Amino acid sequence: MTASTGREEKSEFVRPSSIAESVHEQIYERIMSLKIPPGARITIDGLARELNVSQTPVREALTRLERESLVRKEHLIGYSASPQLTRKEFDNLYKFRLMLEPESARQACLKLTPETLARIESAAADMEKGEPPVDRNSRYSRFARADAHFHDEILKVADNEIVRQAMSDQHVHLHIFRLMFHSRVTQDALEEHERLLTAFRTGNADAAYQAMHDHICLSRDRLVEAFG
Repeated sequence: MTASTGREEKSEFVRPSSIAESVHEQIYERIMSLKIPPGARITIDGLARELNVSQTPVREALTRLERESLVRKEHLIGYSASPQLTRKEFDNLYKFRLMLEPESARQACLKLTPETLARIESAAADMEKGEPPVDRNSRYSRFARADAHFHDEILKVADNEIVRQAMSDQHVHLHIFRLMFHSRVTQDALEEHERLLTAFRTGNADAAYQAMHDHICLSRDRLVEAFG
């Protein structure tokens, strides 16, 4: 998610137009689907050989993934996949979401115009449609980005850039989707998003608050299973 006025919007939903973009997406999919496990070492030359590209686009992709907090770079050691959330971090992240997102949904509902509602609906539709996924990994990782985009569109309409920046800085949706690679996570989220859209379409701000609150709680309940 991007969050501050004037910042360049990300282009996660554009067909890869360069080798660097394609390499980024391939490494991103491996991290999100846990094919590259949390904490695993990532070597530039190894990825370059695996993806049949030079080291330059791999370096560019890893730099971008570092900004997204999906990889870490340590001096004299190199890159590794970011550690998985701990149970405490997970609990705190959901408390954080519950403090910010339901009220943001309420505020967005109060400020909706036909144009901004159409933008939110388009972001929601992108999770179900969009370009056909190559495989299950691609479908799931793409859904994670689309989900982040949907929630960010709501934060845009709510028009509180401090809240939007806070959510962006945490890379909330990328981290929670990395917890569990399962189709149920996506299907249930789609149904909950539809309830939220219904509240927006009817202009019911209280219902929007409750729908977002319930969605976050249900997401927490689904993903907590990852901790055993």
